[in-house]
Amino acid sequence: MTAPSATRVHVKWFSDTGIGDIASVGGKNASLGELSRSLQSAGVKVPEGFATTSDAYRAFLEHNGLEPRIRDCIAEYEEGRATLRQAGAAIRELFLAAGFPDGIAAEIREHYRDLSQRAGQAQVPVAVRSSATAEDLPDASFAGQQETFLNVSGERAVLEACRRCYASLFTDRAISYRDIKGYGHLDVALSVGIQRMVRSDVGASGVMFSIDTESGFPQAVLISAAWGLGETVVQGTINPDKYQVFKPLLADSRLIPVIARETGAKERKMVYSHGGSALTRMVDTTERERAALVLTDAEAVLLARWATAVEQHYGRPMDMEWAKDGLTGELFMVQARPETVQARRSSSMFRTYHLQQQGQVLATGAAVGDSIAKGNVCVIRDAKDIESFTDGSVLVTRMTDPDWVPVMKRAAGIVTDHGGPTSHAAIVSRELGVPAVVGTGNATDTLPHGAPITLSCAEGEEGRVYEGLLEYTVEDVDMDRLPATRTDVMVNIGSPAAAFKWWRLPAAGVGLARMEFIISNLIRIHPMALVHPERVADDEAALISQLTRGYDDPQEYFVDTLATGIAKIAAPFYPKPVIVRLSDFKSNEYSHLIGGGSFEHPEENPMLGFRGASRYYSEDYREGFALECRALRRVREQIGFANVVVMVPFCRTVHEADQVIEAMASHGLVRGEAGLQLYMMCEIPSNVILAGQFAQRFDGFSIGSNDLTQLVLGVDRDSEQLAGLFDERDPAVSAMIAEAISKAHAAGIRIGICGQGPSNHPEFAEFLVGQGIDSLSLNPDTYLRTLPVIAAAEQRLSRRA
Repeated sequence: MTAPSATRVHVKWFSDTGIGDIASVGGKNASLGELSRSLQSAGVKVPEGFATTSDAYRAFLEHNGLEPRIRDCIAEYEEGRATLRQAGAAIRELFLAAGFPDGIAAEIREHYRDLSQRAGQAQVPVAVRSSATAEDLPDASFAGQQETFLNVSGERAVLEACRRCYASLFTDRAISYRDIKGYGHLDVALSVGIQRMVRSDVGASGVMFSIDTESGFPQAVLISAAWGLGETVVQGTINPDKYQVFKPLLADSRLIPVIARETGAKERKMVYSHGGSALTRMVDTTERERAALVLTDAEAVLLARWATAVEQHYGRPMDMEWAKDGLTGELFMVQARPETVQARRSSSMFRTYHLQQQGQVLATGAAVGDSIAKGNVCVIRDAKDIESFTDGSVLVTRMTDPDWVPVMKRAAGIVTDHGGPTSHAAIVSRELGVPAVVGTGNATDTLPHGAPITLSCAEGEEGRVYEGLLEYTVEDVDMDRLPATRTDVMVNIGSPAAAFKWWRLPAAGVGLARMEFIISNLIRIHPMALVHPERVADDEAALISQLTRGYDDPQEYFVDTLATGIAKIAAPFYPKPVIVRLSDFKSNEYSHLIGGGSFEHPEENPMLGFRGASRYYSEDYREGFALECRALRRVREQIGFANVVVMVPFCRTVHEADQVIEAMASHGLVRGEAGLQLYMMCEIPSNVILAGQFAQRFDGFSIGSNDLTQLVLGVDRDSEQLAGLFDERDPAVSAMIAEAISKAHAAGIRIGICGQGPSNHPEFAEFLVGQGIDSLSLNPDTYLRTLPVIAAAEQRLSRRA
């Protein structure tokens, strides 16, 4: 029997390792050592543990004479004399039949006994994790390629788990992944980490990134959370809770900068198993666990602070795992490695995908990537059937398990029933550049095998699967080549889910953030129905109860959802101004909200009816307006986006302006306090005629060219018969706009425009620039093509001057 060399180190405590030891203990274990040694001062807690080294792995191979036999198996696979499955199984059997050199086995036992003693237990439960020495490098995640064994107790069980980790270096997925990345199969060694288990089996766990994994927005921490042991999130077997926390505001301890919070289904959880050979088992969660959020806001903020500290220490975006001990309530960091996809993308190159056709939506889920793909459905429910996959098809399976890596590269796109955007398989999908829609719920049952579909991840956080092969375009823009403009060019944003997509645009802020999208698509309930539930019909009351599940006060559901939605829109543009328009539904639109029929009265002409400013001080809506104000205060004062500007729409008279300003002040939104600015939509002829008086009450105007055109020309903007008359370039409308700009500047306030006229008509953009308008706010998808038009208009005007 070969004795291990006395000059080689075979086992090391995490606290004795660091990031410089990747060649010895692999990326995972080197990172745990670095966290243990360098980040305790930042409050990051890491469970104790130790690691076997690459020398121990090499000694294991040499002791058992495995290397030549592994080479033979790989050669048979590469030459076509054996399938991937046959070669992988043969190599793994070699490892499982082999034994540790006596000296190395003794070292592992000794360290395990010491770890148990430190924990005050006879046989401390540990997690035994694989850590390849080429793993977690900046260009490869190796996510989920090797095995992890949880709740391992006893010296013999620890040694057996170590042997199984060694064998997992040659799973089918690991062999295939190394082939894709160009790593030699015997050039990669394996270290095993043995780490004290956190009692997350009775607590919670999850994954977090210090960067938004889909858009690459660098200022948000993305956290996934589920009950029980963390493998359910990592493997993508459940749909977890999701949180996003805004990093620049974390330094202020008074703020809670949680900008998104989503309750996942969390149908099952992994817990310890008692009795039998299995160390863990899956159980159903309770109805209460499914409805409840796993983390409090304070816990999400603490984890985000840790993620930020880890990122700053490493100097790069990071992918981390965390666990919460259910007995003590303590949070721990149990893993950290480099994020491998968004960190490599250029911040100056911006690629956008645009669907040119519409189709029936067959399934929705979380979008992985930001591109579009199309192909025929290939439903495969079990990994043993992956050899039946047809290249270029869209893979549809129950979950994105790493076992699917051999076919993921060959797929046009991927659709799964289960999983979240932070699962290991989702990470690999991004790394391979294959778009995926995960967590659809039932795609394997609803998407017919062989059917043509289009998979879109280009419409925000929600990925969609459309019927048919739809046409789409791809546009690449180099941000460094965009021209500078004297006029501030801003963007219009309505959807919080789409906001992060546009963070790379050099916009001067958000010129129009509409509340209506958040209320109609996310909240869905009429605010007065939450204030007066006794007036709502029983069937709608049941739906309201379902939507507000998890909130003790249904009104808090409205305030919280609206506040986080606005915050998410504001985040990509912080600290630039974000102008949020108060709700401007018409009565017919309000009546379509859940419970709305109990509070809205039919109107002959809703466009000129009970809308905008007239609602905010009315007894019929005053209590609903109070919820809007509560949400805005929370965005500015608790979440921390003091760059949010509040804008009043459809304000008909100066007296009405005074009433709205007074109503806002009664709810704590006082112009000038805490830097609060109030703007007004300039969209009614009276706004232009009395612009000087309105300017005494507001800090800025934003021209609403659609309503102004409608009211100046007397043309219903929704009428197909009169569409030819509706034109904001009409001399009468242009005269109104010119007058509004002149009067605003005479009063010393800013004025912009938030309509699509400048995008649709270059000559209109030139007219506005010529009038000296301060800002133009465009829809994001027209920003890139309109910016050069504005710059060219400024240059022509400059030459004429």
